[in-house]
Amino acid sequence: MAIAEHMSPLVVRNRRPAGHPVAVAAPLFVLLALLAAFSGSPVAAAEDSSPVLIELTLVAGAQEKGAVCLDGSPPAYHLQRGFGSGSQSWIVFLQGGAWCGTTESCSTRKMTEYGSSKFMEPTAFEGILRDKQPQNPDFYNWNKVFVRYCDGASFSGDAEGEAEDGTKLYFRGLRIWEAVVDELMGKGMDTAQQALLAGCSAGGLSTLLHCDNFRARFPQEVSVKCLPDGGFFLDAKDLSGERFMRSVFDGVVQLQNVSKVLPKDCLAKKGPTECFFPAELIKSISTPTFIVNSEYDYWQIQNVVAPVGSYPGDTWSSCRDNIGNCSSKQMDVLHGFRWKLIHELKAAECKRDWGLFIDSCFNHCQTQFSSSWHSPTSPRLGNKTIAEAVGDWYLGRRKGAMKQIDCKYPCNPTCGIAYCLTMLSCQFGGNGSE
Repeated sequence: MAIAEHMSPLVVRNRRPAGHPVAVAAPLFVLLALLAAFSGSPVAAAEDSSPVLIELTLVAGAQEKGAVCLDGSPPAYHLQRGFGSGSQSWIVFLQGGAWCGTTESCSTRKMTEYGSSKFMEPTAFEGILRDKQPQNPDFYNWNKVFVRYCDGASFSGDAEGEAEDGTKLYFRGLRIWEAVVDELMGKGMDTAQQALLAGCSAGGLSTLLHCDNFRARFPQEVSVKCLPDGGFFLDAKDLSGERFMRSVFDGVVQLQNVSKVLPKDCLAKKGPTECFFPAELIKSISTPTFIVNSEYDYWQIQNVVAPVGSYPGDTWSSCRDNIGNCSSKQMDVLHGFRWKLIHELKAAECKRDWGLFIDSCFNHCQTQFSSSWHSPTSPRLGNKTIAEAVGDWYLGRRKGAMKQIDCKYPCNPTCGIAYCLTMLSCQFGGNGSE
């Protein structure tokens, strides 16, 4: 089946559609009205709830190091300085955006913001990157960095290729990772007292790939932890028996040469494609890690379980777009996906300093959106929002296991509205899918 490998699962958009102010304002009002309805409080003023745009910073001297995007342009990030008690604490958040594992898909990708900094613009910080305490109670005043994703291999490749037009393709994700962290160290992160590496989707996978390397950059007395969100991709069969994620990852591994970032103990027993999957990566990570994921991750349901072409006619079209439309037989398939996810998370469950927030919501990338991170309509497990659970885990406010795995859909009444809010935000408020 034909599925675009560069198709992005929920990544940050930087500009609103030109010429449609009314179309933008109406859904934004609906968003605020929904929040008010579920919180029982008046709708906040627009200026109080709208995050500011954070300017783009190009990495200095990156091109001389060969640390470049697919098209050879320098990599980039957005930095918002911390203040007060958070001035020596840092969050580094890695952007998501799927992968490219063929010359054709990487050639297309290099003409977008996911392959070239020439197309990147200022962006708004939401969710865990928000700078307001009510929306982000524990991390609002930290130094916050959003690293742009422009290599197509979860910041892990180190190779070169040739695009379809004869120009070079640069697969330099690993060098980008090193150049960005080096620059941030020179901007004050080297004196951090607390640090958190996080990421969404393909950036969540990258968080797992680089977690121990990030930890090694700091003295042992510094608290360093990792937070992958929506990045636990499964090597699962789709409805036709094909393995979409394996085929994509195999292309990425072969084309972009990602072996340098893979665990040596895994490579001693298995091939690099298998070692690129989170189920294998988590076995080797020693740094405390908190995994956020949905049991019914909608990007994986749409692209891994039931991709277009894996089923006859439109038999799954309504279900894959809205879990509420699924039949009992279709839900049995999705419950099977849930079971496989929980089974592959067993290695994380056994790690003492690790945490889990595995909800049953039809969602993807939940830390990056204010509606799902911490709001009156956020998903909850153990009566905690994701922000509260992560804060308790990171700051050690609660003794005992911080591992919450939800029951089967539709058991959780806090699911649903956050998904609607996220979808509206994706379309009109600055976040969306490519």
